[in-house]
Amino acid sequence: MGFLRLPGLGTVHYHEYGKGTKPLLAFHGYGMTGKQFNVLEQSILSEYKVYGFDHFFHGESVLDGWTEKQILAGMPKAMVRLYLEEWFKVYGRQRISLMAYSIGANFVLVLLEDYAELIDEIILMAPDGFAGYEGFQFLQHHAVGRTLFKSITKSKWIAPTVLKALKRMKVIDDSLYTIAYNEIDTPKKREDVFYTLNLIRFLQPNINKVADAINQYHIKCLIIFGKDDLLFPKKPAMPAIELLNEAVVHEVPMGHWLVTAALDMYLVNLPV
Repeated sequence: MGFLRLPGLGTVHYHEYGKGTKPLLAFHGYGMTGKQFNVLEQSILSEYKVYGFDHFFHGESVLDGWTEKQILAGMPKAMVRLYLEEWFKVYGRQRISLMAYSIGANFVLVLLEDYAELIDEIILMAPDGFAGYEGFQFLQHHAVGRTLFKSITKSKWIAPTVLKALKRMKVIDDSLYTIAYNEIDTPKKREDVFYTLNLIRFLQPNINKVADAINQYHIKCLIIFGKDDLLFPKKPAMPAIELLNEAVVHEVPMGHWLVTAALDMYLVNLPV
């Protein structure tokens, strides 16, 4: 593990693990840390050396001196380049692969816009970025949604009430309800959700540019969806994925909670 100083942004913590030799930079999902992928022991970790970054407001990564106003304005998309540039300063400029789960996929897709010539493979699980989630769009970009989001953050009872209503209306399932509730049951957790989603709200990839880069450099793409995932399901993402010439897409009998030992076994048993 180690730390990278990202100028103008902060100090990002990363976990280093895996028995392989090929470098794989990884971006986790909400509420996790860069060590999330350590369960993929027999598949990914046997082939790659993983460098898993903690998102800000997660693990040990810390923004440097950012005011609430700056956080709510959002992190400029160009700053994502700092992750690679600072990593290259430590490990040397070299060919790499990228991996992500859920909201972490936005980091991978944004990096593809500028670093495709250095990327061998991307592995995305339950990915955001191809189609997005309308609920996040409302909370991150719509004036009413942003005001509501802040009110929910400050209240002890609004967030649980909203989650229960969404569950009753089948907008979210039991799995997503449990995940979400565990992330809003204290004032600190609610604040972290609010700050995280605002900080990353402009990290939206240009899908046409990403597709052109992947196709031009023949980057291998493994994309995995959960069949029962209500947050980032396969169907809305397919129009974007179909722009990729050689993407390999799997839909597994799981929900959004995808990075598990069961997925590890699924990946191990994929035909070569």
